[in-house]
Amino acid sequence: MTGLSEEDKREMLRQVRRIEVRTDRMVTDVMAGGYTSVFRGAGIEFDEVREFAPGDEIRSVDWNVTARTGKPYVKKFMEERELTVMLVLDVSASTVFGTQPVARPDAERARSVRETAAIVCGCFAFAAARNNDKAGMITFTDRIERYVPAKKGRRHVLRLIREAYAQEHEGGGTDLGQALDYAGRIQRRRAVVFVIGDFFGPVPERQLKVLARRHDVIAVRIRDPHSETLPAAGLLHLRDPETGVTVAVDTSSKRVRTAIAARVQQERQQLQDVCRRAGVDLLDVPTRGSVSDPIVRFFRMRERRGSRR
Repeated sequence: MTGLSEEDKREMLRQVRRIEVRTDRMVTDVMAGGYTSVFRGAGIEFDEVREFAPGDEIRSVDWNVTARTGKPYVKKFMEERELTVMLVLDVSASTVFGTQPVARPDAERARSVRETAAIVCGCFAFAAARNNDKAGMITFTDRIERYVPAKKGRRHVLRLIREAYAQEHEGGGTDLGQALDYAGRIQRRRAVVFVIGDFFGPVPERQLKVLARRHDVIAVRIRDPHSETLPAAGLLHLRDPETGVTVAVDTSSKRVRTAIAARVQQERQQLQDVCRRAGVDLLDVPTRGSVSDPIVRFFRMRERRGSRR
């Protein structure tokens, strides 16, 4: 958190603490059981090969190694009881976006996309920790910003929340394809991979398919309502936080608002289609209201459908 004033640092740490308390409570109250029933260990996985010994099953012979060495070798497997959760998180400039709802006495404090994403990361990481699973994180912009190897434990979860919310980053744009490629290279063993971001821009279908062949991949889309539906507020000057380009939009024009709504709907449909073709589930989490409710509904959907494992 270099480059921030002491007051900004203190406020950021207070916010991280609020996220920690909130996500821990959500997991305790409503999420832990759903996580355990939906995401299970992968059963058995390949460990190594060893020379054939009397009593070994002929079905376990590794014929490729046997042919290469001239001696019979068998595959040795081990039971995999633990699961790895990898959080691939977009921390690009667009994720700082958040709008304040109309003020009223019972209005919930507004959350940015970044804060909502940190809460989502905390929920999945705490759920993994309670199940004695490991959790790790990759943060990205138009480059890979940080890789945190998967580990167990509550203290590690707190680090992941800090990385999700408080990390400074060098890049400003978004390169999802690079992040998916990196996740596939760095995470060799099968894992549950949550790809979390606002998903503005095209989604690289090829990289998503490649990652989903080895891992159980879930795309988590987080959007502020006003990033998709503009109010009739007259002439607005809108700035792209990743490119710096500013455009003037006449939101009083019904034609303009209709065109924007149509483009948003088209973009949503394209993401849904890409995820379906890649075999990836899509979870929508809003920046307003409950974070746990859509996650719990997602768990129930997965339970009803049955895990892909």
